[in-house]
Amino acid sequence: MRDESHIARTTSPLAAFQRGGWARRADPLFKGLSLACGLLVLVTLAYMVLSTTTTALPVFREQGISFITSSEWVPSQNQYGILSFIYGTLVTSAIALVIAVPLSIAIALFLTEAAPRWIRGPVAYAVDLLAAVPSVVYGLWGVFVLLPLFLQPTADFLSRYLGFLPIFRPPAYGISFFGAGVVLAIMVVPIISSLCREVFAAVPIHEKHAAYALGATRWEMIKGAVFVRSKAGIIGAVMLGLGRALGETIAVALLIGSRPEITASILQPGYSMAAVIANQFQEADGQHIRALVAVGVILFVITIIVNMGARALVWRIVEHD
Repeated sequence: MRDESHIARTTSPLAAFQRGGWARRADPLFKGLSLACGLLVLVTLAYMVLSTTTTALPVFREQGISFITSSEWVPSQNQYGILSFIYGTLVTSAIALVIAVPLSIAIALFLTEAAPRWIRGPVAYAVDLLAAVPSVVYGLWGVFVLLPLFLQPTADFLSRYLGFLPIFRPPAYGISFFGAGVVLAIMVVPIISSLCREVFAAVPIHEKHAAYALGATRWEMIKGAVFVRSKAGIIGAVMLGLGRALGETIAVALLIGSRPEITASILQPGYSMAAVIANQFQEADGQHIRALVAVGVILFVITIIVNMGARALVWRIVEHD
C-alpha cells in the first residue's frame, strides 16, 4: 500500500509540476504579472491626464486664471469661465451628502444592529440594487415622477415658509440645485450604506458585549463601540459617495436646470461641470471643445484633491486611534 501511494504521489500532476521547477518560478511570475498590471493602471492614468491637459492647454493659456475665477461662459464670443460650474458641482454634491450620509448610516445600523435576521438579506439586497440602476433612468424618473410629486411641492414649501433665509429664497423651481442634489443623494445611498454596513459588521463582537456588560443601552453601545471603531471607514465611505456625486452627469444634467449662474438659493437652476460637458460636447468645435476638455481636467483635479484630503483625514484618525 505504501508503494502504491508513493507511486500515486510521484505520478500526480502536482508532483510533475514541482519536479519541473515551475513551483519555484510561480512566485516570481506572479510578482511580475502583478507589477505589470499595477504599472499599466498608472501608465493609463498618466496618459489620460497628459493627453487631456495637452488638449486643454491653449484654453488655459488664453483665458488664464479667469478660466476658474470667471462665470462668463459664452462660446460664441470665445469667453470661457467655469466658476458657476464649479459652484454647481460642489453645491449639488454637498446637498447629496447632507441627505445621503445620515440616511445611509441609519440603514447600515438598522441592518447590522437592529433588523431581524429574516429581513436583513432582502433589505440589503434592495438597497444594493439601487446602485445597478443606470444614471439616465434616475434622471428620467426624477423629471417625470419625483419632480411633480416631491421636488416642486417641497421647493414651494421651503420658499414659502423659510424664504427669509438666503438658501431658500424664492422663486422656487423643482429643477434646481435642490432637485439635482436629491437625485444624487438617492444614487449615492447604496454606495455609502453598503460600505458602512461592512465596517459596522467588522467591529469586534466582544467590544459590543463589553459595553452591554457595563450597563450600556443599545444606542450607548453604538456610540461608544461601533462609531469609535468605524470612524475611518465611515469617512472613506462618504468620500467614495462624494466622488460619485462629483462626477455624475446625465441625472444632474436633466435636473439642475442648465443655467450658468451663482446664487445662494438652492431652489434656483444652475449648472455643473459634468453636465455642461454632456450637454455641449456634441455641438462644440475648435476652441469650444478644448474648453470642455479643460472643464474635465479641472473636475479631475478637484476629485484628486478631495480623495487626497480624505486619505489624509483617515490617516490622521487611524494614527490618533
